[in-house]
Amino acid sequence: MYDFEEGSKNVSASISKPPLQPSSRNHTRKRRLRDRLHVNIYVLPNLVTTGNLFCGFFAIIQSIAGDYVMASYAIVAAAVFDQLDGRVARLTHSTSHFGAEFDSLCDLASFGIAPGVMLYLWALQPFGRIGWLVSFFFVACGALRLARFNVQKQVMNPAYFQGLPIPMAAGIVASSVLAFNDLKWAASGSYILLAMTSLLGIVMVSTFPYRSFKDLDFKHRLPFRYLVFGVVLIATIAMRPEVMLFVTFMAYALLGAIFGVLRLGRPPRILAQNRPDDDDLHEDLGDE
Repeated sequence: MYDFEEGSKNVSASISKPPLQPSSRNHTRKRRLRDRLHVNIYVLPNLVTTGNLFCGFFAIIQSIAGDYVMASYAIVAAAVFDQLDGRVARLTHSTSHFGAEFDSLCDLASFGIAPGVMLYLWALQPFGRIGWLVSFFFVACGALRLARFNVQKQVMNPAYFQGLPIPMAAGIVASSVLAFNDLKWAASGSYILLAMTSLLGIVMVSTFPYRSFKDLDFKHRLPFRYLVFGVVLIATIAMRPEVMLFVTFMAYALLGAIFGVLRLGRPPRILAQNRPDDDDLHEDLGDE
């Protein structure tokens, strides 16, 4: 039964409530705009990400100066910072969308522009226009790879990457400098490096599935063969680190491309629903 007395009270209360004045609306709108402009961020993980950016910028400076070995080590250091920022954010419970976007921008500088500039000055400059266009192709594909990851990271299976991760592509470039320097091979005008740069750009924007190994939980027991494989891999790299790192990274890139072209292996599972957790806000090197 309808309560006429209660209903009349509600109607009278709604009528007696004064409408929002234009000055109050403007004040509310200004307060919301002020809250948007004053963004609070987590300092520690973003400082680690800034270390990634610093190493990438330092690599560019060293490439311009002609010290390509030091530039390669700077790119490797940037990859270490890229690994650490996501871990630090998760350990301190300070993951944020700001940190994820900042991480992507720094990754473009450290793993896209820095290796692209180094490749052109170190090996591709004798090719003229083709050389710098191929270097730009590498940078552009890296940017597209990062943008695609940002919009697909919550629907893709975290055990796989779609396309070669940009930190791995930069690692291949950096290790190629160290390998060529160790083997005393001439890099300037090398058609091998020209083809490698083009192929790296293609596999970055491809849909080939690359294992991220995020599904392996080393805190729990695993079969004994994993330990044997790890020992063999460490011993192999230790034989000649500069060369074997390049071979190992290239094998990862080539095997993923071959498996993708021939459609071998199990295709990655696409998640049915978006995962709103922040654990995958950062892309690793093998965080993309």
